[in-house]
Amino acid sequence: MTDTQRDQEALGRQFANLLAAPPMQGPVAADPLSRSLLALATQAARSSATILVTGPSGAGKDVIARFLHAESQRAGAPFLALNCAALPEAMLESLLFGHERGAFTGALAAAPGLFRAAGAGTLFLDEIGELPLPLQAKLLRAIEAREVLPLGATAPVPFEARLIAATNRDLQAEARAGRFREDLYWRLSVFPLALAPLADRPADILPLAAHMLRDAQAALSPAALGALVRHPWPGNVRELANRIERARILAGDGPVTDAHLDIPAAPIATIALPGQMRRHEADALSRALAETGGRRREAARRLGISERALRYKLAAQEGRPRASAGAGAPA
Repeated sequence: MTDTQRDQEALGRQFANLLAAPPMQGPVAADPLSRSLLALATQAARSSATILVTGPSGAGKDVIARFLHAESQRAGAPFLALNCAALPEAMLESLLFGHERGAFTGALAAAPGLFRAAGAGTLFLDEIGELPLPLQAKLLRAIEAREVLPLGATAPVPFEARLIAATNRDLQAEARAGRFREDLYWRLSVFPLALAPLADRPADILPLAAHMLRDAQAALSPAALGALVRHPWPGNVRELANRIERARILAGDGPVTDAHLDIPAAPIATIALPGQMRRHEADALSRALAETGGRRREAARRLGISERALRYKLAAQEGRPRASAGAGAPA
């Protein structure tokens, strides 16, 4: 039996165990990066602090927002979400802050706006970096004063909701470029949580796939499992979900194969895998560090991973607890 066959058998056993295990409560978090972020999110959920969730598109920022709400004392109250990139400015203002009857053409009745409609629950503003500058100023005042001024109103109205915002943009860079208010960034970023790309948390790939396939109890061929763990997932969890959904349709009642997944061939590189592949990874990390004189940034560049991912891989191999990464640790 070749090393590849042994690794595929190990992947098959791992995936079968994942399918047979009880479903995870809350977000899937098998990778050390994800577990670290989930621990921080659990702490943040217990407070009423405004939270800014950052990370690449498709990484699961909305999942973290819902987890924060579910773990908070506000879980019994509404969770309302709005994509700030999906609507024109005038409609966004009315949706967020509300309006009085007759405030504009077509306003036949007053509306409270999402800040008040959320009650004592949570308002989640996705793609906050797309919010127009005039509304950024109004949002800043609302956060600071804990009250909103509906369109057409003459007096502000208080609100109770907790605010969670998310973005795939670097808001500090956007602030330097004049596209985002720096004072609003600091108001939003009381407790920042940053999700890493899926490629930086490879131990999440198979558990996520098992979660997506659990209801169908679909089988994945050894080659399909190998393709899943080797792919760099530029589209993150969203790409994984889309490929698996398409593969399930194509496979029908049969097992999902690598052909159904339609994943381009790629080298194994440094993805954490069971068996032989884990040993290959350890060798690759050691070799890269030796060749760079222990310079982790340069070693990470040669390996094609982030320096943060390298730190966590080394900590996992050494079997020692990872030092606290602070509120910005990715997941």
